[in-house]
Amino acid sequence: MQLGIIGLGKMGGNMRTRLRDAGHEVVGYDMNPDLADVDSLEAMVSRLEAPRAVWIMVPSGDPTRQTVARLGELLDAGDVVVDGGNSRFSDDAEHAELLAGTGVGYVDAGVSGGVWGLKNGYALMVGGDAKHVEALMPIFDALKPPGEFGFVHAGGVGAGHYAKMVHNGIEYGLMQAYAEGYELLRASEHVTDVPAVFKSWREGTVIRSWLLDLMDRALDDDPELEKLSGYATDSGEGRWTVEEAIRLAVPLEAITASLFARFASRQDDSPAMKAIAALRNQFGGHAVKPED
Repeated sequence: MQLGIIGLGKMGGNMRTRLRDAGHEVVGYDMNPDLADVDSLEAMVSRLEAPRAVWIMVPSGDPTRQTVARLGELLDAGDVVVDGGNSRFSDDAEHAELLAGTGVGYVDAGVSGGVWGLKNGYALMVGGDAKHVEALMPIFDALKPPGEFGFVHAGGVGAGHYAKMVHNGIEYGLMQAYAEGYELLRASEHVTDVPAVFKSWREGTVIRSWLLDLMDRALDDDPELEKLSGYATDSGEGRWTVEEAIRLAVPLEAITASLFARFASRQDDSPAMKAIAALRNQFGGHAVKPED
């Protein structure tokens, strides 16, 4: 099957390679000419035979919106666009409506797998009309891991990105739990080999996971994590998950706390913790640490 891919960074470039290894013909476009197969979106579209399929892997928000709009001008009725980036699910209806006026289909695809997807496959959560999803199944089958898991048609337009949003919210919570366990083990006078403890958990325990494997890998490279700063960004999905929890009145204590922990990581000297220290000193005479 033919596929155009727009955006050939770490994810898009590896997806192109995996698809080509599976025998598909991929025409890639990127603003970096060193990565691209063609020098323009027009050239990419002209290389594809109708009905065309084009997969977008660019940053969410305006870059995706502008790319969808431009494809609406270049593609024909019967073609289909896949947004495989980390768009907010509420953007998908807008994108689908924009393309519907020209008869172009739209599928949203939440993609998980990171830099390991080339070797292991990508978990795909897709939303859209069943006929568009069915037409793209050869591509989905090549990208997903082997076996029965790793793909879901989650529902209509927006369902794929919604599922990926919740997936990433859960990821926040899992990472926070591993991180807190790591800190407690390091603080303990009883445990002398923290990396070995994490390594031991990789088999036979109920907390084993790919994230645990990656934590073990990180500790192999840097047992004390001395090469890293304790600063963690968030890419948006965690916030959107919490916003949806508020909208639907669903209690998400662990995921919400993990998001706020990332905010705290960006403060060299937390104003909130200064206030707590001041209050403890006021009501209980507890010691405070002066500024250096």
